[in-house]
Amino acid sequence: MTIPGARGATLVDCSTGLAVAASGGAAGALDQHQDAAGTTDVVRVVLASPALSASPAGDDVQEIIVSGTFGYHLLVCVGRAFGTQLFLHVVLDRDSGNLALARLRVREIVDLLAEGA
Repeated sequence: MTIPGARGATLVDCSTGLAVAASGGAAGALDQHQDAAGTTDVVRVVLASPALSASPAGDDVQEIIVSGTFGYHLLVCVGRAFGTQLFLHVVLDRDSGNLALARLRVREIVDLLAEGA
């Protein structure tokens, strides 16, 4: 939550759609379980789409960015850490956040998670 503009983050198990961990969260936002279930659908569709992948296996997708009026949703695949496909969902405020910096910082966090597996 030290990323400028970050409003919330959820670590999600893509195989079950369940939140593994969560931090932050804006007032009126979805709870971590609703967040995990909804974003899992997005990640699954992207990973299963040959049109959005450079490889037939679809395993080259590292991140998905959803841009909204008030912010960004950064979905970053952790890979097969801990025996399952995980991804990190970070909600970033458009006005106070910096998408480029957030992408770099989240990639560092994901690399640390993958090393710990």
